[in-house]
Amino acid sequence: MLTAFMQAFRTPDLRGKLLFTLGIMALFRLGSVLPTPGVNIANVQTCVGQSKDAGLLGLINVFSGGALLQLSVFALGIMPYITASIIIQLLRVVIPRFEELHKEGQSGNATLTQYTRYLTIGLGVLQSSTIVATAASGALFPTCTVSVIPDASPFDLALMIVTMTAGTGLIMWLGELITEHGIGNGMSLLIFTSIVARMPQNLFSIVGTNNGATKFLTVLIVILAATLAVVFIEQATRRIPVQYAKRMVGRRQYGGSTTYIPIKINTAGVIPVIFASSILAMPQLIAQFGNKESSWVRWISNNLSQTDTVYLVGYGLLILFFAFFYTAITFNPEEIADNMKKYGGFIPGIRAGEPTVRYLTYVINRVTAAGSVYLLILALLPTVAVIWLGLSQNLPFGGTTILIMVGVGLQTVKEINSQLQQRHYEGFLS
Repeated sequence: MLTAFMQAFRTPDLRGKLLFTLGIMALFRLGSVLPTPGVNIANVQTCVGQSKDAGLLGLINVFSGGALLQLSVFALGIMPYITASIIIQLLRVVIPRFEELHKEGQSGNATLTQYTRYLTIGLGVLQSSTIVATAASGALFPTCTVSVIPDASPFDLALMIVTMTAGTGLIMWLGELITEHGIGNGMSLLIFTSIVARMPQNLFSIVGTNNGATKFLTVLIVILAATLAVVFIEQATRRIPVQYAKRMVGRRQYGGSTTYIPIKINTAGVIPVIFASSILAMPQLIAQFGNKESSWVRWISNNLSQTDTVYLVGYGLLILFFAFFYTAITFNPEEIADNMKKYGGFIPGIRAGEPTVRYLTYVINRVTAAGSVYLLILALLPTVAVIWLGLSQNLPFGGTTILIMVGVGLQTVKEINSQLQQRHYEGFLS
């Protein structure tokens, strides 16, 4: 990896792309610490020190690099764009027009991207309004005795909502700039930046606990083992061989080649974990606005914390469900079988048409079963570490953050290597 980066910096145009990408990432981190107008910074720092990153707000805070609980300009981070992208993908199943646009190729995908941008801004308005209202009511930091938005007028609250929404639009634009003029996928790199920015703080917070040095080394070993497992499994694919028959078009012969369909073990990525965490965190968020003496509020507080049995069982079942659900949406065996039949392709030993669809469905279900179990173990790893080590604070989404960091890092290195091969290609005469 380091060799690839060193070679890239020796190539002028690649060096420019890397420096441009690093500059955008630095600008993104700068916006994550700039306070929103109307926020009392001193009170925010006091309340952040007394709060815990848990629940839905903890999830958004992780993906915003800690900007959410700081109530900064980039408080919402990349989450509105991620949510909008997932919603547009799910709507392809419900709305036939979206599926038609997806099949149109580049022009159709450009239209879907435009819809995603509009939906991102809409979600930004909704989420920023929720965050500002929660902070103004004191529910954002329920254990804090000071107000983070003191004496805020309706105009001040509207200005905060507009500022956070504008920050969401700017983040989306910065990610697209990286994708177009830099190296790697812009949105993924911004998520990577947010997670890496929070990782040292989460790790060194363990040192101050009882037997902190031992626990710190144990956590490092667990992270290293999880990283090796993620690298091994994320690189693994189930290859389905495909043979193309020979055919004559005029005087030319086409086909006769052999290729394969690669199926990743973890086809759904981190989407099932995000969905499961968001759904289980919603009752906790709603309970903050309820009467603490109510029976349903007490039940949520006693059973839906991240170390309770009910939460862990529900979390695991939701991860397994969404792993199969999202894979079924993104991987369409009928479409693949139709494309193979159209171009004269077939799987050796399997007849074209419906038998191919059944075979592909059988394979993807078996691969998804293994991938969902792997994802479940990785997602529950932080909670198991907290219970086993007796830590007072949670390590927020540690398994998922490792999965994202390793995945984005591998993909970026692959793109750098492909760029280097294009510029330093050695022919067979050299």
